[in-house]
Amino acid sequence: MPVPVSQMWTVATYVLKQKLKRRKRYPFVLMLEPLFRCNLACAGCGKIQYPAHILKKELSPDDCFRAVDECGTPMVSIPGGEPLMHPEIARIVEGLVARKKYIYLCTNALLLKEKLHLFKPSKYLTFSVHVDGQKEHHDFSVCREGGYDLALDGINEALKRGFRVTTNTTLFDGADPKSVRAFFDEMMEIGVEGMMLSPGYSYDKAPDQKHFLGRARTRRLFRAILANRNKSWKFNQSPLFLEFLMGKRNYACTPWGMPTYNIFGWQKPCYLLQDGYTDTFEELMDSTDWENYGTESGNPKCANCMVHSGYEASAVDHTFSGWRGLWATVKASLSTTYSDPDALAMLNEPVKPVHSYNPLVQIETSKGQFEENHA
Repeated sequence: MPVPVSQMWTVATYVLKQKLKRRKRYPFVLMLEPLFRCNLACAGCGKIQYPAHILKKELSPDDCFRAVDECGTPMVSIPGGEPLMHPEIARIVEGLVARKKYIYLCTNALLLKEKLHLFKPSKYLTFSVHVDGQKEHHDFSVCREGGYDLALDGINEALKRGFRVTTNTTLFDGADPKSVRAFFDEMMEIGVEGMMLSPGYSYDKAPDQKHFLGRARTRRLFRAILANRNKSWKFNQSPLFLEFLMGKRNYACTPWGMPTYNIFGWQKPCYLLQDGYTDTFEELMDSTDWENYGTESGNPKCANCMVHSGYEASAVDHTFSGWRGLWATVKASLSTTYSDPDALAMLNEPVKPVHSYNPLVQIETSKGQFEENHA
């Protein structure tokens, strides 16, 4: 089972309470960004393209605790930037564990092995390691040679010491479905708890703008990857969200489902878009024009988005919307092979090369960014 029963129960009771209160909008996971600094400069990332004085800023532990208490969600994801570069990340995690929050600390794992001594294994703490596929593809994606080997070293050491570990994989146009499926086999063999998947979001500031997926290509790619699947694969995500990625379900975006708090405040409207900030969570919920976001709104920034931060909350909400949603989730959890001869044939199609973007330039940028961030 990819998620402990205690965590599933906590999340289920939380969502049911929101339903009983008839809350139309409620948060599902808090995206807590304590800093934007990173030791990588990935070509598809828009989170680190800030000037140096911004990259040197960070949230204090008290800032983090205040945001978590204000939001009230049972789960907290800590992305970045690279959270392990925060000088007080251990104190932040310790404070959240004391609050009995289920934490997913997102990391590229370059520093994981040397930082593990700062943490204690707990059912509340999971290291969510960013690995974008097999060795060659991952190193190309993060624009750093040897990045995959360092990530695996960190994963193996964390598992050895008894920590919960999941992987987090972002896929772009040109991803090889066969390679992704082989990567799943490798992660299960290593022993990670589960895997998370998402198509990349087309950040305006990302250096590489050529390889973001449109919705039709997203569905086709994920259908090829997730149909006819190996029964050993474990995904740390809503099975209905995975069906959404495959084109089997349609959901409207839930932009308030995973609200973001960072050094600027509460980010409007979601983790992916920056249309202003508020000082309080209540103000974020009350003052944001939610109808202006999501595919149905006609907002061009949302046109091709199928990212988990907007749509997994929709899938979870569907699960608890009634007996049909609950049955659909149970069925998807039990019948996981998704036999599909046409999708099987897609695996033999030639893959469009992605190397029109030169990662060597970004590899040097990544090294330079790391040095500047540590100055």
